[in-house]
Amino acid sequence: MPELPEVETVRRQLEREVVGRKVKEVEVSGTRTVRRQTKRQFISRLTDTKLTAVRRQGKYLALTLDSGDLLYVHLRMSGQLRRQAAKEPKVKHTHVVITFTQGGQLRFIDPRTFGELFITNPDTIAEDAPEILALGFDPLEEPISWRDFARLLRTRDMKLKAFLMDQSIIAGIGNIYSDEILHEAGLLYDRSTQSLTTMEVRRLYRSMVEILHDAVKHGGSTLDDEQFVDLAGKPGDYTQFHQVYNRDKQPCRRCRGTVEKARFSQRSTYYCPSCQM
Repeated sequence: MPELPEVETVRRQLEREVVGRKVKEVEVSGTRTVRRQTKRQFISRLTDTKLTAVRRQGKYLALTLDSGDLLYVHLRMSGQLRRQAAKEPKVKHTHVVITFTQGGQLRFIDPRTFGELFITNPDTIAEDAPEILALGFDPLEEPISWRDFARLLRTRDMKLKAFLMDQSIIAGIGNIYSDEILHEAGLLYDRSTQSLTTMEVRRLYRSMVEILHDAVKHGGSTLDDEQFVDLAGKPGDYTQFHQVYNRDKQPCRRCRGTVEKARFSQRSTYYCPSCQM
C-alpha cells in the first residue's frame, strides 16, 4: 500500500503538472472507485472546475477546486494516478479519466479496486469523510518537536509498531516505514511505548523524520509487484535502501546479523534481533 512517501511523491508531481488546469470532462467506469456519491454527482461537481491547489493529509490527496469543493484521492493498495496524453490507449483497470481543456488527462488505475475518489466540501467533510478529520499529526506537513512526540508516546500504552501505524496518532506511516523507522532507531516492534528511555524516544523521533524525508527524496518504494508508480509511470527508488523490510534471512546491513520475519497484527514484520532491542 502506498504510504506517506509515495503519496507525497505524487502530490509534488500533481502540483507541477495539474494545478492550474481546468477540467473539460470526466469519465467514470466500474462501480467501486466512486462510491460515496453517484457517478453523476461526481462528474457534475468536477466538470468545468479548475484545480487550484493540492495537499496531502496522511495517505489522502486533497485537490482544491475553484468551486470551493475538494477532490480526495486515496490510492489504498494498488491505486495509481497517471498523467497521460488523450491519444494513449487506456490500460486495463482504468476507472476514472479526467480530461483537461489544455490537453492531456489524469487517469486513476486500480486493479484491486480498493482505492477511491470522492468530492466533498470543507463544510460537509465531517459527515462525508469523518476519518480524515480523525487523522493525527503529519510528520512532514505538521512537524512537532521531539518533546511533543514524547508526550504523545507517553500517554499511550501500546506496542511501538502499533503506535507508529495508528493513523489517529501519526498520519501516513504504514507497514514498510514502521519497520524501517524502528530498525534505524534500534528498537523492537513489540516494545511498549512506556518502556522507552528519553534517549530512545529522541532516537525514534529522529529516525521517523529522517527515514520519511529520505524516502520522499528517492520517490518512495516500489515493491516486486510494481503496484506503486508515479505520475509518469516511474517506480520509486527507495526500495534499494530498505534495511529490513522484505529482507528476511538476509544479512542486516548494519550489524551483519540475520533479518527475521514475524507476524504482528496480521502483518508481516521485519526486524534484526541482533541490533534492535
